[in-house]
Amino acid sequence: MPDALLEKLRASVGPPNVLTGIELSPYVVEGRTPEAAVFPGSVEEVAAVIGLAAEAARPVTPWGGGTAASVGMPAARAGLVLGLRRLGRLLEHEPGDLTATIEAGMTVEAFQTALRSRSQWMSLDPADADRATVGGVLATNASGPRRHLYGTARDLLIGVTVVTADGAVVRGGGKVVKNVAGYDLPKLFVGSYGTLGVIVEATVKLRPLPDHERLVCIRFDRLKDAGAAVRSVMASDLIPNAIELLDATVSTTLSATGAALVVGFDGLREQVDWQCSELARLAGACGGQAAHSLQADTWPRLAIAARAAFSVTAAVMTMAILPSQVAEMMERGADVARARGLNTAWAAHAGIGVVRAAIAADVAPREPAAIAAVLAEWREMAHAGGGHATLEWAPLAVKSQVPVWDDPGAAGRIMERIKAQLDPRNIMNPGRFVAGI
Repeated sequence: MPDALLEKLRASVGPPNVLTGIELSPYVVEGRTPEAAVFPGSVEEVAAVIGLAAEAARPVTPWGGGTAASVGMPAARAGLVLGLRRLGRLLEHEPGDLTATIEAGMTVEAFQTALRSRSQWMSLDPADADRATVGGVLATNASGPRRHLYGTARDLLIGVTVVTADGAVVRGGGKVVKNVAGYDLPKLFVGSYGTLGVIVEATVKLRPLPDHERLVCIRFDRLKDAGAAVRSVMASDLIPNAIELLDATVSTTLSATGAALVVGFDGLREQVDWQCSELARLAGACGGQAAHSLQADTWPRLAIAARAAFSVTAAVMTMAILPSQVAEMMERGADVARARGLNTAWAAHAGIGVVRAAIAADVAPREPAAIAAVLAEWREMAHAGGGHATLEWAPLAVKSQVPVWDDPGAAGRIMERIKAQLDPRNIMNPGRFVAGI
């Protein structure tokens, strides 16, 4: 990186907030080391850094907690990591309106802790909440088990402040729930993986904390029976906030044997008690046994259940399919991997059809071709059922053989045009997202 650019960056954010050399080791992704990591302390400083990067034609990688840094392909050329750790304040909280405005670098855990003091919460439970930032969660549209009832980040965001690729500060939406003015700009940036701009502030809808919450685990001898229980729960009058289906490998992490159905309920204690009893009755009719309540600290583990089943994983793939196909997909997918000598772990947000599978990195190293073949077959299975698949994590040797993203088709052309309009110099996370944008 030219010394002149480094000096301008240091002048913009302060010398201690520009890292180079060995200090960049936490920001190396897929063996690619950035030229510098810059940590602005205000929206104006973010705009200044992006403006300098645009002038120098340097790629910019927004960085929150780094929990999704390996998703997608790394930038083809080195550039700047733009870290948001200094933008971590709760700017405004209106308990009466059930809204809050925060800086994008605030971690989800810190945000929830601040809201809990006023008996409220943001109804998102993404993985790694202690490191994942609110901005990162929005940029990746991350969610967790409670997505079943409460939806995703798209459903909670009502206002956003973004710094675009030319250094302009753009605000969209508002600070009240019933805001309908103008284009729905916030939704455009949710799930864009930092390819359109940097989210620096967000206003989100909140909910009151429930009076009571319980997480129930029921064991099954066969995964297909657990799948039948999921369908029974979905067809009943129960209102669960989470329905998780775990294979035998993952269920051992919860001290269970065989397949497991994990269901969450919240609300008034009397309502939760009745729903838990009704769940046990429905599951028992499908072969469920040994129903028991789990500790509250199980919730974060559910969000990473598949990938955490092995000490080291070779790849993780996420598939979105019909809820009725979940159990079959888990069984068939495991058989495909087993036929190639690979061990797998499967977990699903069964009520919404999101399945995550991890391949173990065994003691004996595996050829990338074998792993890629299994991943490709899983993707074909998802497509056959009308779904789609994303390679959530894998080494570059595997990514070079299996695309990270599905072919977007006609939608890809629209996305490319939006990218060209908002980032004509192609500096924001270039090549990271769908269709290489």
